[in-house]
Amino acid sequence: MRFLELRRTGHTPVPADFDHNFPALIARTLSDLTPDERHVLRSVALLDSFDLDLATAAAGLQPEAPALRLIERPFVRENPFGIWPYHLHGLVRSTIRSTDDHADDRWSPRDWEQAATRALAALGAQWQDHTGRDRTLLIGCLRQGLALARDFRLDLGWLTDAAWSYVADSVWEPIAPPARPGAGTALEAPADALAELLAALARRQHEHRSITASRLAAVTRSGLLPTDVHEMAVYYLAKAQRDLGDSAGSRAGMQLVADGGGRLAPAARRGLAHLARLAGDFPTALNTARTLGWAGRQHRIEGDILWPHGDMHRAAAAYATARDQAAHHGVAGERATSQAQRALVLAFTDPDRADDELHLAEQYLTGLDLRATGFTLRIAALVRDAGALPGLDTARALRAEIRDAGITAAEADLELALAFHHAIADEPDKARAVIDRLNELTRGGDYAYYVDIAHFMAGLPLPGPSDIRWTESAEHVRSAWHSLVLARQEHLRTGS
Repeated sequence: MRFLELRRTGHTPVPADFDHNFPALIARTLSDLTPDERHVLRSVALLDSFDLDLATAAAGLQPEAPALRLIERPFVRENPFGIWPYHLHGLVRSTIRSTDDHADDRWSPRDWEQAATRALAALGAQWQDHTGRDRTLLIGCLRQGLALARDFRLDLGWLTDAAWSYVADSVWEPIAPPARPGAGTALEAPADALAELLAALARRQHEHRSITASRLAAVTRSGLLPTDVHEMAVYYLAKAQRDLGDSAGSRAGMQLVADGGGRLAPAARRGLAHLARLAGDFPTALNTARTLGWAGRQHRIEGDILWPHGDMHRAAAAYATARDQAAHHGVAGERATSQAQRALVLAFTDPDRADDELHLAEQYLTGLDLRATGFTLRIAALVRDAGALPGLDTARALRAEIRDAGITAAEADLELALAFHHAIADEPDKARAVIDRLNELTRGGDYAYYVDIAHFMAGLPLPGPSDIRWTESAEHVRSAWHSLVLARQEHLRTGS
């Protein structure tokens, strides 16, 4: 690059031109630039990538000419397929940001902070001015904006609205900006807390829920976030606690968010309906679900209540409505989750039809990072093949993956699928082994109704009085589940 700069000025390079360390060479390069070009260069050194508008705005200049001249320099790289096409060579960028260049117009710490403020505002303007749902632009603006706000202790501003847009689709792309060199792990400013919150939400698809809960608990304890984003952390902590079987902690968090009346209040009320269902209080869960509307995902919650009663057709219809509403609102994650649940319930009643539903759910899941929904699809495939499974190696491997993820609900669903298989195959001893595992899994009280359902499918009597509050009579639920087993046995005998 030094050679090209010298040639650009018409000078024939000689060895002495390179008798400098790298920072000194950068200082010599800076001296070849006009004052406005140096101003733009320092400004874009704050950014991973940029375009002409972003460079000009970050520099606080009106004309684009200095930025146009700068991008012709060899230390500016171009990627025509990026969100922003230009970026500085990494070593040049880090050197400019970390070295005192001794130029007469070198920047003070205040100058760097002002440039970071301009760059953050320019990123927000690009995101907010864009029409449509450009997810790639959102992620790019968030990553660069979080880094600027964190490194220079800036106010969150538009980053809070961008964070809400990020979580709305349940896609969960990696979002954490690179760590600051020499930075510790302590949360010291709002941007630290927001970056950690979004990073934890994205990583929860790849980590045990206990790690997610620990990270989110640290965010909530920090007290650094504004109220609405703090409630986001509390809500997702409550979800992680529910997955881990900590229903009391989850209920407290969900109630706090529901009482706050903020953006996640409908979702928190949905969470309370889930918790009532997990406790086997189906009437309360159903009454709550009927008040939720689209914001609280009413139809999906109704499906979650109907299918444990063996009412698969109504549950499938509820999930289809939930899926279609999600498609109408452009919420990709909700659409995939609802379709996966529809595939699961139809796998109990119609293996052939379940094939098509599974394929559709797989299409919806493509490009999304939804680990629990992926488990649902794999369990649905086992239910579809129940009674004719060639072996249980797949189920064992899946159980290990689910335990690594720390998702209790998925493990309970898997055991129920195996109970269905053993009931169809008329293997009462193996069905009892599944019931033993379910008893161990539901010892805390959540999902205890799965133990009852496993008995119903296998035609076994309950060992004692049940605490489950069904919306129908227990005998009606027993008959519904045992009928599914008998129907699958007939399907396997006749092939129709």
